[in-house]
Amino acid sequence: MTLTRHLISLIRGKPVADTDLHRATLFVLDAVANAIAGRNTEPGRKLIQWREAQGDDAGRDAFLCGGLTHILETDDLHRASVTHPGCVVVPAALVKAGATSGPELLTAVLHGYEAMCRVGNAVGPTHYQVWHNTATCGPYGSAMAAAALQKLSDEQAMHALGNAGTQSSGVWEFLDTGAMSKHLHAGRAAESGIVASDLAALGFTGPPAILEGRKGFFAAACPDACPDAVIAEPDAPWQLAQTSIKPWPCCRHTHPVVEAALELHGQRDGRDVESVQVDSYQAALDVCNRPAPDNEYAAKFSLQHTVAAALMDGSIQFDSFNTASRGKHAALRERVAINAVEPYLSAYPEKWGARVTATLSDGAMITAERRNARGDPELALDDDQMVAKAEMLLDYANCDAAIARQVIQGVLGLADANATADLVDLVLAELRK
Repeated sequence: MTLTRHLISLIRGKPVADTDLHRATLFVLDAVANAIAGRNTEPGRKLIQWREAQGDDAGRDAFLCGGLTHILETDDLHRASVTHPGCVVVPAALVKAGATSGPELLTAVLHGYEAMCRVGNAVGPTHYQVWHNTATCGPYGSAMAAAALQKLSDEQAMHALGNAGTQSSGVWEFLDTGAMSKHLHAGRAAESGIVASDLAALGFTGPPAILEGRKGFFAAACPDACPDAVIAEPDAPWQLAQTSIKPWPCCRHTHPVVEAALELHGQRDGRDVESVQVDSYQAALDVCNRPAPDNEYAAKFSLQHTVAAALMDGSIQFDSFNTASRGKHAALRERVAINAVEPYLSAYPEKWGARVTATLSDGAMITAERRNARGDPELALDDDQMVAKAEMLLDYANCDAAIARQVIQGVLGLADANATADLVDLVLAELRK
């Protein structure tokens, strides 16, 4: 039996409790709110303009929803796989929901997260240095979610995942210029799974050993892959329950630093900051060592900028990365030193931690550390905090207040909903406004 067949059997054999369905509603809400908020951005408007020219197409709807969800950098993050599953799996599940019940939709989301994250768990750290895991592992998740909603057999699902995997792509080169490719990655990953599942339903075959085959995904793009991780610990909690929610609109690698710096802001007592030492793990430096970000997106991927802004302003908001903020914090950014050190090196990727030490103008040194960041499973946001975040995102989107309430209540009621069509139609309509 191939790894793909093992994975499908593992996922479809996992029990789904009421608590799992409830947790899934919160992650669907987070993805939907992020998607609607993403329309109020320059790349979002371009994606919507592109979508309007495409005609009626479920795959293109998933592409739009996935791309929009990933724009503001506030979508969820699974630490062990270093993937953003919500921006890939939820769009695929929404456009394939049709007349299904809420629990069926939520179960499909659980299945999609499980496939995407388990493949991501296995790719190895070298893959992430060049490849964007959300883009490369995402098609497995969107295909698995679609396969559940289309009620594909295990054999058909295997073909769907095989053809999803052969579409895996997406590299980090866009970061050097702040190009919009990251949103393309999420959209394409969502759409690829839809295409693969639709084809599998028609008997279109895919490679059964797409993961471990001699010319498969791991051989092509994962020099230090750990294939056993795909099906390890089958009785573990759903991967969705091990996924983090992002409270701040910047790369998740910066969040432990942000939270530590926010604590230090309250200890400054108005004193100037002379220099800053940031200690973290290597992947954070690989992706976010950007001492002089020259655009908004680069600032969201800058340890130096986020720590400076959090220390000096005491908050991180959507406008913390604009031209004015980058200019305001330029001098302090130059005095930020970053290193990859223990205990954060070996704790990653299971734990994403950091320590921030600030030297103040009077010579005093203040330090704060985070072993986990707010929104991680160990420090999960509660239901009220999740709703508050969704309200903030929908307000950013200039969403009508009555529509926003309808969206939030509709998503939170999915576990008891007999049908999802009205909610899905409402969400897809909001994305294109």
